[in-house]
Amino acid sequence: MGDLRAPGHISERVVELCTSTSSVSALLAEDPSRTPEDAWDRLYGKWKSEKSPDDDPLEESSGLDWQDELQRAARCGNWGPAQPSELFLTIYHDALCTLDEDPSRAMVSPSLMGSCGVVPLTIISVIPDIARHMSNVIVRAEKEVFLATNYWEDSVASKFLTDAIRELDRRAGQRGTKVVVKIIYDRGSAKQAFEPHYYVSEKEFTGKNVRLPASQEIPNIDLQVMNYHQPIVGTFHAKYMVVDRKIALLQSNNIQDNANLEMMIHLEGPIVDSMYDVALLSWHKQLEPPLPSSGSPAARGGLGAWTNGQASENDGSSAGHNGEGPEPGAVTSAASTENGPSRDEILTGPSKPESIIHPRPTNKATSSPPSKGPAHLRSETPNGAPDEQAETYLNRGHQTLSETRVQNPSPGSSTIRLEEHSTEHPYYDDDIAAEVSRVQTHVSPKDGESRMEAVGRLLDHSINKGFEGDRAPECPPGEEMTPYIAHPAHEPFPMALVNRSPYGLPSHKSVNNPQNAAWLSALRNAKKSVFIQSPTLNAEPLIPAIHDACERGVDVYCYICLGYNDIGELLPRQGGHNDMVAHKLYQSLSSAARKHLHYFWYVAKDQTRPLVQAAKKRSCHIKLMIVDEHVGIQGNGNQDTQSWYHSQEVNVMIDSAEVCGAWIDGLRRNQNTHVYGALDREEGKWLDAEGKEADGVLGVGKGRFAWTKGLVGAVKRVQGTGGF
Repeated sequence: MGDLRAPGHISERVVELCTSTSSVSALLAEDPSRTPEDAWDRLYGKWKSEKSPDDDPLEESSGLDWQDELQRAARCGNWGPAQPSELFLTIYHDALCTLDEDPSRAMVSPSLMGSCGVVPLTIISVIPDIARHMSNVIVRAEKEVFLATNYWEDSVASKFLTDAIRELDRRAGQRGTKVVVKIIYDRGSAKQAFEPHYYVSEKEFTGKNVRLPASQEIPNIDLQVMNYHQPIVGTFHAKYMVVDRKIALLQSNNIQDNANLEMMIHLEGPIVDSMYDVALLSWHKQLEPPLPSSGSPAARGGLGAWTNGQASENDGSSAGHNGEGPEPGAVTSAASTENGPSRDEILTGPSKPESIIHPRPTNKATSSPPSKGPAHLRSETPNGAPDEQAETYLNRGHQTLSETRVQNPSPGSSTIRLEEHSTEHPYYDDDIAAEVSRVQTHVSPKDGESRMEAVGRLLDHSINKGFEGDRAPECPPGEEMTPYIAHPAHEPFPMALVNRSPYGLPSHKSVNNPQNAAWLSALRNAKKSVFIQSPTLNAEPLIPAIHDACERGVDVYCYICLGYNDIGELLPRQGGHNDMVAHKLYQSLSSAARKHLHYFWYVAKDQTRPLVQAAKKRSCHIKLMIVDEHVGIQGNGNQDTQSWYHSQEVNVMIDSAEVCGAWIDGLRRNQNTHVYGALDREEGKWLDAEGKEADGVLGVGKGRFAWTKGLVGAVKRVQGTGGF
């Protein structure tokens, strides 16, 4: 058992709710005429406590039989063939304890909160790469698509999706079927003051700001669009997609063009039923028409992690109907070694995994050549002090990856370039393996390009074309950027949704929910390490939790984006901007604990310096926590005041050393944060080789009239033009 402890007690009524076979999705399958709101009230309305959601967070309880508490937590999930680890159960236990006062805080039926599933694919890349996978999943839909995002804006990203909807319509017409598509987003509107969930008219959703297809363009699709916001500040911040109740995608990005590095995971198995339930609850109103897969739970459908069941023997790729290339539905081979790695190579890797080396060039700003010997294998901070613990941590991710014999295809291994799947020339692949081959080929250098120029081309995508900045030196073979991270076929492992429901009142009292409890429990119960990547980090309860973890010897790695939404974070009670928070956190630690805080500003793969988000050149929007290298929490929630106290968020917690190891390795390969982004531990700030801070930073102080700047930032966030 060790020294793991947790606050609170899982009550009998929470156990009863979690072990029940009832859920909102099951009730709607029986009676589609019901609204999700009605179904929830029937099932759980009687459990709602008389206590207010403004009550204080959980407090330490004494006299608990901890083994009994773990057993209660274990009973509250359907874990599949693998039993959860003690750490996973401990965090899940603390999340469950928040439901006793009000189960609606889970934003999922309690019986579906703990589940299992597989992760065949992770994407760590720019939004177009994530939109490419979304578009492929959309066109392969058979019955339905449910897409949720915080912000939708007419953009290259949205065109990937609207083109896919049109292609889905064409395919449905060929089959003689109809597909239901529902889209929910949060575009600020005065109507939401009277109706938080309102149906968007066709005139509005086909207008210049959104540009979804009109009904006459897609006669084989029944499209319905909803705009949702809980006044005043209860933002619908969720970003996910559920297709045919077989596949769920959970991501960090909105549907818009920006300079962000983002993260998406592809989920299959019973956990999709949980995501489906979340979708119904988010929709809230009656579904007209109902979703066709309501009677087909994912838990009964088996797993098809790598193929869609309809692909040819080869990894085929069907060209979109764009007037060029093969006819729609035509299949061209992408399986041969000439055209890239085969499906088997992507799934299992070569029999002898390639040896990966980790040379770390010194900062470009210095005139000294890279040192020889062991130091050249270390991460270098701008002032030349290597962070050996960070390097060791990141290399363990590669070691875990090697043990599972996964080898993502290396860019440049192909002798024939596959056509890029773009909005001008769409190429829809039949399965994930073919998608990986196509995307990795696109990251390969074209004639006359260096590897780093190819990465710069990817990161520029639809904006910033031609931006060079402080271009990083070449990375060696085996260290190339790998946007699509293929995971080997694996048995389902434990997963749990740790969400938060929206809270509209402008106070900081709605803190007691599964998301927040999971994050705090992770820091409280970690024994070795906690990795956090977030655009912002300033939530009031989080700072002391990081402090305490470092003081007891846990290594905490924070990858944060310099200047992300700095202006908005200057509003009163928002927690302050990233520079300020990092500086104060370092200053609060003892000298021994400072060695355990590893704070970095995000640095893009092709750069040698962090860039402030206001420059809109290279930013990061990933939301991820990895605990002791085997429990991961990924999803929508930022480590900021808005996500901790107000927004609706969806996050999945997984229990897999193999997947977490692949994430750590992918985070190392796909950015230069650990090489060039470390903060000076004494100063608590980033300094270049000349002792200067990054260009455009606000500095560690608030400055005069900070609140007026904050108002401007808040307005931009609502409009979708600021960081969110």
